[in-house]
Amino acid sequence: MNSVRAVVARSLSNPVYRLMMAGVFAALAIVAFLTLNVRASWAFTLPFRGEKVIAIMLVGVAIAFSTVLFQTLTHNRILTPGIMGFDSLYALLQSFMLLLLGRIAFVQLNPQLKWLIEVMVMAGALCGLYYWLFLRQKRDLPVLILVGIVLGLLFRSLNSLIGRMMDPVEFDVLQDLMFANFNRIDGSLLAVAGFLMLLVSAWLWRQRYVLDVLQLGDAIAVNLGLNQRALTLKLIVAIAFLVSISTALVGPVTFFGILVANIAYAVSGSYQHRFVIPMASFLAIIALVGGQAILEYVLKFGSSLSIVVEFIGGVFFLGLVMRQGRR
Repeated sequence: MNSVRAVVARSLSNPVYRLMMAGVFAALAIVAFLTLNVRASWAFTLPFRGEKVIAIMLVGVAIAFSTVLFQTLTHNRILTPGIMGFDSLYALLQSFMLLLLGRIAFVQLNPQLKWLIEVMVMAGALCGLYYWLFLRQKRDLPVLILVGIVLGLLFRSLNSLIGRMMDPVEFDVLQDLMFANFNRIDGSLLAVAGFLMLLVSAWLWRQRYVLDVLQLGDAIAVNLGLNQRALTLKLIVAIAFLVSISTALVGPVTFFGILVANIAYAVSGSYQHRFVIPMASFLAIIALVGGQAILEYVLKFGSSLSIVVEFIGGVFFLGLVMRQGRR
């Protein structure tokens, strides 16, 4: 009996088995989403729900990847790409397009064109900021984060100013876009979003061992022969595209990445990216797909999943900050 317990304990402590268990739970969450409370025909239900579950998985994996990478880059577990002002830039972009085009033209705007504009503007803004600070001004990463925080405040102020210039109907349309909504994902965007996600994720997975070296610290990474500046540039570009893809698909999600990334470090039992990144992705799928299935098909709540996720993530973030403060 003791030998059986020892074998089970060793298996559960193995990161590979933990990752396999997380994959099983993620698959169960997907099956539950596809099959719970089905009232229409399967020929209609499976394609309809399947499109939604693919979109939610894309968003969850993009958030998990980008947060783990950003925390590796900054060597800080309480930071998230949202600190760079992405949410504020997304809100400002929506406000500007709505004010410029008008409510009717904005609503009728081609969704593929709108999504590509959002992705290119948000990714281009961060890449341009990085080029100016790192390559032209020779600054370091903390300065980039500080400038991102300041720009986020600027974007929020400009967004508030534009909101005051709108009529009440346009402002109501704008407010609906300021919160993440997993029920309004446009299925026509999934092909191009999935293709971009596949390219970025494949490159990042090839860099998983290099990321382990970068995680040791900038000085150690450079001494081990790593071109830290070039790698940082590539990672910033990858993070920019991942965050832009997820934000443009569902809207801004601030604290969810911190939640899944930190739980992934604890649950995986390893700091190696070949375990942490898949674990964070599986946890994101479990939380988003499973949470959406419970809210929509079991509890039959009309509330948006993002409200629950952001509340839990915000409480978790405050707990991390207070824990760091005690240290």
